[in-house]
Amino acid sequence: AVAAAPAAAANSKTPCSHFFGGALRPTMAAPQPASTGLFLNGQRETGQDVRIGNVTAAVAVANIVKTSLGPVGLDKMLVDDIGDVLITNDGATILQQLEVEHPAARVLVDLAQLQDSEVGDGTTSVVIIAAELLRRGNELVKNGLHPTTIISGYRTALKAAVSHIKKGLVLKVSELNDEHLINAAKTSMSSKIIGKESDFFAKLAVEAVKSVKMKATTADVAGSSSGERSTPAVAPAATAENGGADVPAKKEKIRHKYPLSALHVLKAHGKSSLESSLLAGGFAINAMRAAQGMPTAVESSPEAGPVKIAMLDMNLQRHRMAMGVQVIVKDPAEIENIKKREMDITKERIRKIIDAGARVVLTTKGVDDLCMKYFVEAGIICARRCNKDDLKRLAKATGGKVVVTMADMDGNETFDTDCLGTCDAVREERIGDGEMLYAYGCQGGGASTVVLRGANEYMLDEMDRALHDSLCVVKRMLESNTLVPGGGAVEAALSVHLEEYSTTLDSREQLAIQEYADALLVIPKTLAVNAAKDSSELVAKLRAAHAKSQKSGDSENELLKNTGLDLIEGVIRDNLTAGVVEPAISKIKSLRFATEAAITILRIDDRITLTPEQKQQ
Repeated sequence: AVAAAPAAAANSKTPCSHFFGGALRPTMAAPQPASTGLFLNGQRETGQDVRIGNVTAAVAVANIVKTSLGPVGLDKMLVDDIGDVLITNDGATILQQLEVEHPAARVLVDLAQLQDSEVGDGTTSVVIIAAELLRRGNELVKNGLHPTTIISGYRTALKAAVSHIKKGLVLKVSELNDEHLINAAKTSMSSKIIGKESDFFAKLAVEAVKSVKMKATTADVAGSSSGERSTPAVAPAATAENGGADVPAKKEKIRHKYPLSALHVLKAHGKSSLESSLLAGGFAINAMRAAQGMPTAVESSPEAGPVKIAMLDMNLQRHRMAMGVQVIVKDPAEIENIKKREMDITKERIRKIIDAGARVVLTTKGVDDLCMKYFVEAGIICARRCNKDDLKRLAKATGGKVVVTMADMDGNETFDTDCLGTCDAVREERIGDGEMLYAYGCQGGGASTVVLRGANEYMLDEMDRALHDSLCVVKRMLESNTLVPGGGAVEAALSVHLEEYSTTLDSREQLAIQEYADALLVIPKTLAVNAAKDSSELVAKLRAAHAKSQKSGDSENELLKNTGLDLIEGVIRDNLTAGVVEPAISKIKSLRFATEAAITILRIDDRITLTPEQKQQ
C-alpha cells in the first residue's frame, strides 16, 4: 500500500506550469519501477501535451519579434544582466540576446541565425512563418489529422510554392542596373533606424558591394550551383520556356562574386549619420602613430614607387630569453655583451624590414622605445596593437601577407619582400575623438571601408546591423540576378495559388496545404497591424487582386501579380513600380527554412527530461 501511493500520485497528473509555456499543462511524472519494471530518472511528457507545449513556446518567441516586422515596425530594448542596453529591430539580434530555455523555442532562435548567415535579411519573417505553420499544424492534429499527413502536406506545399515563385513571380534581370539594387537596399533598411535616410544609405550600400567585385573561381561557381547560393537553378526554370537554353552557359563565363568579408565597417562617434562615407579601394584601420616624431602621411612618388606596408604579428621589443632558459656567466664582462646582443637582434630585424622597402609598419603586438627610435629616424609610420582581423583584411586589400615570424628554412632571419602590401598613400586623419590610419588606392584584391558616423554607441551599432542586412541583399541580387516584389506580394500570391492547388489533390494532404496557404498570410496581416491599418480589409483586397491575376489570362490583369501593401497610405499598389523589391533567393530560402523548422518540431511527440544527478557531498 505504501509503494502504491506515490504511483497513484504520479498518475494523477498534477498541473505544473512550465516557463515559456504560458498555459498550465499536466506533466506526467516518470513511471515508478513497481508498475512498469523500468526506472526512468526524470520526467516524461507524451502526445498532445508535448505538442501544445512546443507550439506555445514557439508562438511566444514569434510574438516577441512580431511587432518589429515591416517599415513601421517598432524597436526592442534589451538589457542584459550587467545593465548593458541594446536597442534593435533586427530579428536575429533580438533572439540571439534572449536566453531561451525551452528546447523547441531554441529551434526558432537557431532558425533566425541560419537565415541571417545564409541570406542576411528576412530573419523576423522566417520566425513568424515557422510559428504560424506550427500553430496551424497543431490545430489539425487536435482535429484528428495525423502529424505524418501534415508533414507530407507541408512538404508538398513548399514544393508547389517554390516552383510558383520561380515560374510566375520572379523577375529576371539580366543586367541589374543601380536602380533595382538601390530599391532592394531601401526595402531592406525601410524598417531600420536609417530608414528615413534610406536614399543616402542605399547608394552607399550599392557602391560598397560593387567596390569589392571580383571574378568567381570555378570552385565558387560549382559551390553556388550545388548549394544554390546564387540560385543559378532559377535561370533554367525561368528561361526554358522562352527557348533561352543558352543563357546559363553564357552566364558561366562571366561570373562574379562579392565577398562581404572584404568590406570593413568602422564606427566613429560624432557628426550625423548622413556624414558616413565610403572609401572605395581604400582601407581605414583604427590605430594611430606610435610616436609623435613619425610623419603623418606617406605618399607614393615616381622615384620611390608605391607605398609598401609591412603587417606583422610579432613583438618588436628588446629580445628576451625564452622562459626557462638559464645562462651561466663566468665572466661579468659578458653580461654587457649579452645585453648588447639582445638589443642588436631586434635592431637587425627592424633593419631587414626597412631594407625590404617598408614605409609603413603595423603590428598586433608592442613596439618599445628603443625600436621606435629606428622607425622615427627612417621616417616610417609605425602603429602598434592593431586588431589582427583588421590586419588580415588589410593584407588582402593590399596584396600582402601578415608575417608571424621572420625565420626562414635555413634557420636565419629574413624578410620576404612579397609579404609587403602596396597602396598609393597612407595618412593619419582625425575622426571624431581619435585618429585613424587611412590607406588609399590599395593595389590588391578589392577591399573597401565604410566609416559610419553617429550620435552614440547604440545608434552606431544599429546602423551597422541595418547596413549589414542591406549589403547582404545587394550581394544576393547581384549574384542571382533575380528579384520579386515585396510588401506581402509574394505571400499573398502563394496563398491564392496554394488554395487553388490544394483542390486538385484528392488526399488528406489537402487540409494541410490549405492551412499552409492561410499561414503565409500572417506576413501581410502582421505588416498591416504594425502599421496601425485594418489588416482584414487590406489582406482581402490583396488576395482579390492576386486571385484576379492568376485566374484571368489577359495581360492587363497579369500585372496584378506585383500587387503589395503600401503601409504608409494604407492601400494596395503595384510594388514593382513603387520600387519595393527583394531578392528571390531571400523568399525561397525563408520558406524552406521555416517549413523545415516547423516540420522538425511537429515530429516530436515525446519529451523526456532527465533530472541532474545529485552529487554526494
